[in-house]
Amino acid sequence: MDIMDEKKMVALSVEVGPWTGCAVLFLRSCPAVNLLSLYKDQQGKFSVFKVLKLTLTDSAGGLEGYEILKLHDADPLLGVEVKFVDVAACRRFLQSYGSGAVQQSLSQHTCRLLHIPQQELALETQLKAGTHTLDFCLDDLELCLSQAILHQSIPDRCSRLRDDEIAELDQQLQSQALGHIPQPPTLTQEEPPVPSNCFLFQKRVFEDRMLAAGDLQRFSNGVGRDWRKVGRALGKNCRALKGPAIDNLAYEYEREGLYEQAYQLLSRFIQAEGRAARLGRLVRALEDSKLTSLAENILDIQPRD
Repeated sequence: MDIMDEKKMVALSVEVGPWTGCAVLFLRSCPAVNLLSLYKDQQGKFSVFKVLKLTLTDSAGGLEGYEILKLHDADPLLGVEVKFVDVAACRRFLQSYGSGAVQQSLSQHTCRLLHIPQQELALETQLKAGTHTLDFCLDDLELCLSQAILHQSIPDRCSRLRDDEIAELDQQLQSQALGHIPQPPTLTQEEPPVPSNCFLFQKRVFEDRMLAAGDLQRFSNGVGRDWRKVGRALGKNCRALKGPAIDNLAYEYEREGLYEQAYQLLSRFIQAEGRAARLGRLVRALEDSKLTSLAENILDIQPRD
């Protein structure tokens, strides 16, 4: 099918009726936040979804005419698969993307919801429909539509239902907008919410800062033989520590001893996760590994008398 035939198909789809369009928006963010790593973190997942949903609302002109089907781990990119069921919404989105409005909206919502200074966030985007990269034809809106739109008479590669996780996140967002999120028990309602740049440990709030050299040394000195257990806990949301990575570290640094094995483990986590290697993630891993005393030591919590 040549370009003219594709454009005729777009016009026919608008005239005849039901159709679907599909595109995948690939995102890469740095250095202040890694959206992919944050989405894989259970506590950050909803915030990332909310950023994406608000961005689509801005760029598509409202809440109707599209839905997010799935978020893809395309390391180091986060892929957002969007299904359009209204040609006007699809057209508005493509126009917004071509003008740079999508990237601007994405940047604004990311900084506002994740409390990141604007100057510390850099975003890269790419828009694809199947094997077609739409960034190359943004000056021809009809051609972009022809790549994204699939008329009902053509086998629909976007006919599948949304991912269950996306459906749950969307329902959570709707509940939040309507004020239907369950309230905490009466006894804890007066407790202030934990800021997004902090975490809670033993009912105390700590700054969720990046891991530092001092944290690395305290961890390596105190974790002992349990370093593998902590590594598996960190590996739940860190690709670099999955599979045989931990066993390989144990073998490679066996002669150097437990300190060096633990040191190399946390160093690899920091190197792989970058700015997403935060203190809160290490503390949660220590809690999961039943090493609260080591977490207290890293947080410099004085033992009770």
